[in-house]
Amino acid sequence: MSSVAGTGSEGDELKALLPPEAAKRLQSLRHADGRATLVLDATGLDAAARAALEAEVRTALAPQVEDVRVAMMADKAEPAPPKGPRILAVGSGKGGVGKSTLSANLAVALARMGRRVGLVDADIYGPSQARLLGTEGKRATAHEGRLVPVESRWGVPALSMAHLSASGQAIAWRGPKISGALLQLVEGHWDGAEVLIVDLPPGTGDVQLTMLQRCKPAGAVIVSTPQDLALIDATRAVELFTKGGVPIVGVVENMAGYACPHCGEVSNPFGCGGAEASAKDMDVPFLGRIPLDIAIRREGDAGTPTAAGTGPQADAFAALATQVAAWLDQTA
Repeated sequence: MSSVAGTGSEGDELKALLPPEAAKRLQSLRHADGRATLVLDATGLDAAARAALEAEVRTALAPQVEDVRVAMMADKAEPAPPKGPRILAVGSGKGGVGKSTLSANLAVALARMGRRVGLVDADIYGPSQARLLGTEGKRATAHEGRLVPVESRWGVPALSMAHLSASGQAIAWRGPKISGALLQLVEGHWDGAEVLIVDLPPGTGDVQLTMLQRCKPAGAVIVSTPQDLALIDATRAVELFTKGGVPIVGVVENMAGYACPHCGEVSNPFGCGGAEASAKDMDVPFLGRIPLDIAIRREGDAGTPTAAGTGPQADAFAALATQVAAWLDQTA
């Protein structure tokens, strides 16, 4: 709302002389001792438009006032923070369920679908993504105080403690240092990435709590084998993320079904269907099964993710990636 100060009707007369755009933007007008001082709202105007508006005001008031002073004020909105990638946590309540192998293959499968994916190895004590992606021996660099991800030949840049420490070096850190390391990995130069898959360590400790408090994921994928002991721990992981306000994308049953390479007979050394039943009990989506196959282990050890190839094992990861991509699109 504009205000006019001066000699009553004289101030109103000056206001009536203003061009329509200036009158609309007028914040205050003061006329005293032969000087008119105007404050205009210049929000949304560039330098040229401001100069043109000021010139119009001076021309309009010139017949009445010799000394015209125009001040331009604009709201200074806080710049929007740069939009980073959406974080997708891959977790489990238990170790040894194949979570890291699944994270790497999910990332590669999403990249093959045209998604721009980055991968963080948040298992500080036992990093494995450098081996799984074939980037062992490569070292991450820093630029402007942030880590630059290591490029893999599968279209998935990654950051891992294995890219920062000597091969085989034991990491003996306490909680605060672990949390700091995680933040450095997650807050790296993930330029252009639309989704950042974070391979969490097992359990519900410092890394998971730091994720929830400092860099909250958009969603979480929970990995479990079909056996009861793993399902109990997976339920704990679901509860942690749910309490932290992180949506559960779904549960994956890993190491489900083993096909004998000699006779082709399928057996279930870890059981079958347990993760699906558990997902139903928890009222969360079931994303499918990944088979127990020696080829997945062999290709992971060689740094050539199964999802980068063809065959039924690669198809299983592609099916998983399709569901995850659909969830990302629906919740964008």
